[in-house]
Amino acid sequence: MTERQTAGAVLMVRPARFGSNAETATSNFFQRPAMGLGDVAVRAQHEFDSLALALADAGVRVHQFAGQHGAALPDEVFPNNWLSLHADGTAVLYPMLAPNRRRERRRDVLDALVDACGYRIDRVVDLTGLEARGLYLEGTGSVVLDRARRIAYASLSPRTHPEALAEFAGALSYEIVPFSAVDAAGRAIYHTNVVLSLGGGFAALCTQAIPSAEERRTVVAKLEASGRALLDLSRAELESFAANVLELEGTKGPVIALSAAALRSLAPATRLGLERHGRLVPADVGTIERIGGGSVRCMLAEVVLPPRL
Repeated sequence: MTERQTAGAVLMVRPARFGSNAETATSNFFQRPAMGLGDVAVRAQHEFDSLALALADAGVRVHQFAGQHGAALPDEVFPNNWLSLHADGTAVLYPMLAPNRRRERRRDVLDALVDACGYRIDRVVDLTGLEARGLYLEGTGSVVLDRARRIAYASLSPRTHPEALAEFAGALSYEIVPFSAVDAAGRAIYHTNVVLSLGGGFAALCTQAIPSAEERRTVVAKLEASGRALLDLSRAELESFAANVLELEGTKGPVIALSAAALRSLAPATRLGLERHGRLVPADVGTIERIGGGSVRCMLAEVVLPPRL
């Protein structure tokens, strides 16, 4: 089944108890201390509301779910790590490295997408059993999907394991393009979606983050073969989450959701390149970026499910 690259709807989880997560800090070097930020949980809720409103104003359907007040889930604002949704009616549940993040997975969300939102889910691919073997794959953080061509780009890290990738590929009939990406200190970058973003007509990639010349050539060649314009991000842009953006379909055409920090970091040529493919829709999510180590794209799970008949 042919699947569109861009979704017209997203799923978001409004965080109930956002905060620092010691269980993820050892593999996510984008996380920073909360010093001087005041009530980070309240600030994160305001940032969430700002992004949700900006997307709704751009004509994107936003399905909001309340966070879980009864549990300390500091990262539940990032639902794309535990769930992906597909045009053939498939929902995928993913194995996650941090034990306290595994409690973010919610069957009630899947039920609500069907019963309240009017979508159809025909199949649930549950990969969570891989956690018992220490094999992790954190949703569309770990795999950046070329949905139309069924290619999954994956930067290997403690959160993205080759065997888990093989399980995903077999279940969803995707080709895997694996590579390694590192930060300026030579440490593995925790998620692929802070290195690479795919829109319908562009690929934003920090090629400097891929140390292997052979892997870099392979990834670039595959992206260019898809017909996309390649926007090569600098390390400074990567560190400001300029690759952690998401193209969506608004009622008046494509939009590109990104953070205010990412927008400020863009070189003029990069900004112009993005603007050729959609209207930029920024939101200030600085607290979420600093404390959670993720940005706008991480806050959005695309909803491309078929309608319930």
